[in-house]
Amino acid sequence: MTRLKNKHAIITGAARGIGEGIARAFVKEGAQVVLTDIDTSGGEALAREIGAIFHPLDVQRESDWAALADAFPQTDILVNNAGITGFESSPGPHDPEHASLDDWRAVHAVNTDGTFLGCRYAIRAMRDKRAGAIVNISSRSGLVGIPGAAAYAAAKAAIRNHTKTVALYCAQQGWAIRCNAIAPAAILTPIWEPMLGEGEAREITMS
Repeated sequence: MTRLKNKHAIITGAARGIGEGIARAFVKEGAQVVLTDIDTSGGEALAREIGAIFHPLDVQRESDWAALADAFPQTDILVNNAGITGFESSPGPHDPEHASLDDWRAVHAVNTDGTFLGCRYAIRAMRDKRAGAIVNISSRSGLVGIPGAAAYAAAKAAIRNHTKTVALYCAQQGWAIRCNAIAPAAILTPIWEPMLGEGEAREITMS
């Protein structure tokens, strides 16, 4: 199928997990895809495999987005997929009573700030055409909360609301730039491995 033929798409956090799945689907649909990630080796390998382009991007860094804008000043689709749970760099705790402020801020820097910067880049890249599609990956956790990952749940809720703000802003300008959020339920991707643990504890968490 070629529903995305001649469309230029950028996907953040695309080296693995949901981002990888989106990238593969977009390429199959005919899009010209740019994969971005902090995992340079993984991103480059995937790009070679599926026939895409890789560009390194740390979504929390404004300078990285500026470099992306220089390299790809126009795009038709942006998927803000990059995100972390917080468990990648800290064992926690991440519950609302005991989580540290540093851990809270680290999650929001990637998930919330990264999505904000991505939306800002996309609006500027799409406004000349006055059309495009921004897709933000939120989460069911942003709707119902999650006791053991307070920052992650709060960030995903923020993404959901910011999506509405971006959509309303673009409509107000008279642009056909759509902004939608997707809220997946639990999907067993590598992002959850640090939280799941091993052995009996893993089985209990999985259940």
